[in-house]
Amino acid sequence: MRIRSVLGDALSDDASRGPGVFVDAGHRLVAALLRANSTSRDSALDLLTADALVTYAFEAASASPADIERTAASAMVQIAALGALAPTSSAAQ
Repeated sequence: MRIRSVLGDALSDDASRGPGVFVDAGHRLVAALLRANSTSRDSALDLLTADALVTYAFEAASASPADIERTAASAMVQIAALGALAPTSSAAQ
């Protein structure tokens, strides 16, 4: 049920947009967690949901080599961008 709530209106999108929709939803979820500094065990369900969404993206793209490449490129860019949102640790400074 958590995946459905994160996908929201995207559930009614064209199935061909599946991989991108899943990656985008996973990115939005993790970005929201990072912005709220929600990195404790309480966020485990949301992190597992984001992981499942990205996994679903690759499953949906697996039928076509071009889709896999496009999905991988999109996922890498979006996941890398999350680094800018990560809270800084005072111990690392």
